[in-house]
Amino acid sequence: MDKEFDIVIAGGGLNGPTLALALADAGMRVAVVDDRPATARAGDSFDGRAYALALASQRLLAALGLWSGLSGQAQPILKVEATQGDAGEGAGPFGLHFDSAEIEEGRLGFMLEDRFLYRALLEAMRDRVTHLPGLSVTGQMPGPTGVEVALSDGRSLSARVLVGADGRRSGVAARAGIRRIGHDYGQIALVAAVDHDLPHQGTAHQFFMPGGPLAILPLPGNRSSIVWSEPRDEAQAILQLDDEAFLQVLRPRFGDFLGEIRLAGPRFSYPLNLTLAESYVAPRVALVGDAAHGVHPVAGQGLNLGLRDVAALAEVLILARRRGEDIGTSPVLARYQEWRRPDATFLALGMDSVNALFSNGNPLLRAARELGMGLVDALPPLRRGFMRQAAGLRLDPMPRLLTGQRP
Repeated sequence: MDKEFDIVIAGGGLNGPTLALALADAGMRVAVVDDRPATARAGDSFDGRAYALALASQRLLAALGLWSGLSGQAQPILKVEATQGDAGEGAGPFGLHFDSAEIEEGRLGFMLEDRFLYRALLEAMRDRVTHLPGLSVTGQMPGPTGVEVALSDGRSLSARVLVGADGRRSGVAARAGIRRIGHDYGQIALVAAVDHDLPHQGTAHQFFMPGGPLAILPLPGNRSSIVWSEPRDEAQAILQLDDEAFLQVLRPRFGDFLGEIRLAGPRFSYPLNLTLAESYVAPRVALVGDAAHGVHPVAGQGLNLGLRDVAALAEVLILARRRGEDIGTSPVLARYQEWRRPDATFLALGMDSVNALFSNGNPLLRAARELGMGLVDALPPLRRGFMRQAAGLRLDPMPRLLTGQRP
């Protein structure tokens, strides 16, 4: 096994392999250290996990040559409807209604299952990236010309840069002395997929309730993914229910607009918190994805934020290398932080505010929310601005990968 690389990436989820491919395509030697077996998420069976890919994220995958093999498995998001109300009582009179026909791109985004995206990344890495599954990074020692990276099997690698794509509890960040700020939401997200009798027409729904939001996201066929947030105690009680009892609790919240619903796979859950790294870089270290910013799923932007990091970091490193710079120096990595940290922090705090504003039953706030949503919905230029923001089309400057081009 080679021991010398330009980049070592800790974390083999989605952001890490995507970054690895972008850098490898530019001629860099890249290793991905993945603490899970290579086949952990690449099975053929449907398990219900899926992502809402913003249009800009889809363009990134196209630029890396992945989208042609994924497009047939993706569900276009044509409309988004956001409303508020109470379980069993339906939505309030006002809401936000986004229609992709109002923007020239013709799509707001795509829903794509985790298994398809992960498999595509795994296959693409096979001949372009050194993939080290079943191992983890256990140590790092930055120096003047590179960083030594210790692995869990006792071996070590050397690189110009170590990238932490290892999640909210990033070991790379912790060992680099990067502190985190944030708070617990006191909520748990319940994730599953449901079959339903009626077609969804490519419409994504966000239903805000006092306990937390319920997202109903379209998948191919008469099937949708749900991300349902509830206060911790109530969510834990729901998790103990069998499948039919779970559906009995879900149905009043889901409504009957898609006909009868049935579980289409296993259920998942994860606690919700906000966690922001105080710095995205340290000597010879850069963070991407949840290692830099773990956000509330209320707007489905977690993976999209990570892919924005990937696009920006790849461009910074590729252009620095072409100029003959040492890609791991502080001035180079600072360009990445200056590019990404303001946008990611703004969106993370924005989602934090939306969750705080909507996850309560205060009647005055409820009336103000109705008024605000109705106002935005009645003003087409403002509505289109929100749509373009959600589609990831309003970054300035925009990394080239998010426009479908390579740096």
